[in-house]
Amino acid sequence: MSPLVIGLALFAAILHASWNAFLRTGADRLWTVTVMSFSSTALAVPLAILNGFPATSAWLYVALSACLQVGYSVFLVAAYRYGELGQVYPIVRGSVPLLVTLGGFLLAGQQLTVLETVGVALVGGGIMGLSLGRGRAATTSILYALATGAIIAAYATVDAIGVRVAGNVGAYTAWVLLAYGALLPATFVACRGRLAVDPRAPETWKALGGGLFALLAYGVVVAAFALGPAGPITAIRETSVVFAAFIGRLFLGETLTPRRVGACAIVALGAICLGYQS
Repeated sequence: MSPLVIGLALFAAILHASWNAFLRTGADRLWTVTVMSFSSTALAVPLAILNGFPATSAWLYVALSACLQVGYSVFLVAAYRYGELGQVYPIVRGSVPLLVTLGGFLLAGQQLTVLETVGVALVGGGIMGLSLGRGRAATTSILYALATGAIIAAYATVDAIGVRVAGNVGAYTAWVLLAYGALLPATFVACRGRLAVDPRAPETWKALGGGLFALLAYGVVVAAFALGPAGPITAIRETSVVFAAFIGRLFLGETLTPRRVGACAIVALGAICLGYQS
């Protein structure tokens, strides 16, 4: 891979860890993630106009993906309510390739390679390291983090099928974002009764900026995929687990013990093993 591709993958990892750190600092995280979604909705409108509608048979996947992404947002918020960035984020990120790999093995009869077996063991061991002993994550945050990872794995699978059925990547992406942008505020209203957004408030613009960070992280990794092989890029992106631990220490004042650093590094290494195989 070229230095440019490696740099893009690392930049995407830093951006992804950064917007999660921003969400973790929010006083009302459900409100924050809801307002963050406005940024993606704003992008989706011109994208939908330019690309039109996906194939009729793809609408089920559009709806399912949007619903799963709302669930992802809600469960991620819940995980951060009970756990720190340096605890929750590695479990979420590490559990996605772990669950996808185990799902393929248990449900589809796929055989694990040596590298995948090592990856499963490392991610599992790293998550146990974050879950046990002094400074461990709360059980509630672990369960929410694992559920979040499972939802990510589910909507990634839905998108992989849906984008093929749609016949147009741009149209599929745009309408998933539009549906998500409608469903998440509706979910907030259902939970809280009213969504108050003051365009003059600094918190509103901070949340919109966080949404732009999330979009930029996605755009940068897509650019990297366009220039280099998917497996190594996916692997490099998993270093976001380590970045999150240090961001949590430097900007959020979280405890950074040798045990936590080691556990995060083990999760990252395991995710790299699994990601490199993809």
